[in-house]
Amino acid sequence: MSNVARLRRFIADMTSLTGGAWQDKDEAATVEVGAKLLGELVGHDDWLPDDMAKCPPHGYAQNLLWCDPFERFSVVSFVWAPNARTPVHDHQVWGLVGMLRGSETSQAFARDPATGALTKGALTPLRPGDVEILRPSLGDIHQVSNALADTGSISIHVYGGNIGAVRRFTFDPETGKQILFVSGYTNPIVPNLWDRSAEVRRQP
Repeated sequence: MSNVARLRRFIADMTSLTGGAWQDKDEAATVEVGAKLLGELVGHDDWLPDDMAKCPPHGYAQNLLWCDPFERFSVVSFVWAPNARTPVHDHQVWGLVGMLRGSETSQAFARDPATGALTKGALTPLRPGDVEILRPSLGDIHQVSNALADTGSISIHVYGGNIGAVRRFTFDPETGKQILFVSGYTNPIVPNLWDRSAEVRRQP
């Protein structure tokens, strides 16, 4: 990781944002400003720790980069194997998805509240620098896929909670049946973003 300071600044900005917006319960303001901050972060590809960018042989890795001490937000690197895709799922909290490397697609679904049946919505392509906003109040059920068949992709996700510990649902795309799941995280430890000793020693 050559410029981890970018990630530290992003975490500091998100901490300030969620501290103010959380008190006001202003989800719209949080995601609007947060999307701009995430866009700035993923507009540069020089800061993600190498251990958080390793492509799995299949499926995907969900690596926790940071969780706010009050669990107001979490930051995750999603590393996708070629052709990998998630189940159809929801989030139960707001979310932001920023594309860092490669490409992915987000297939939206709408769920009939009476029958539970799912209907496909827009298919959103994401390329480096793009950011998608997810809000449960507006409908956040989707299925995400690595758009590349021959290489991995990486996206950076920010959620309005400790997403690995949130009780949420996957859905059968044919029947709409929902199944409770808690995702957890792939990495057992988070990267050390706060050792600034080397740069402090270099200061005059």
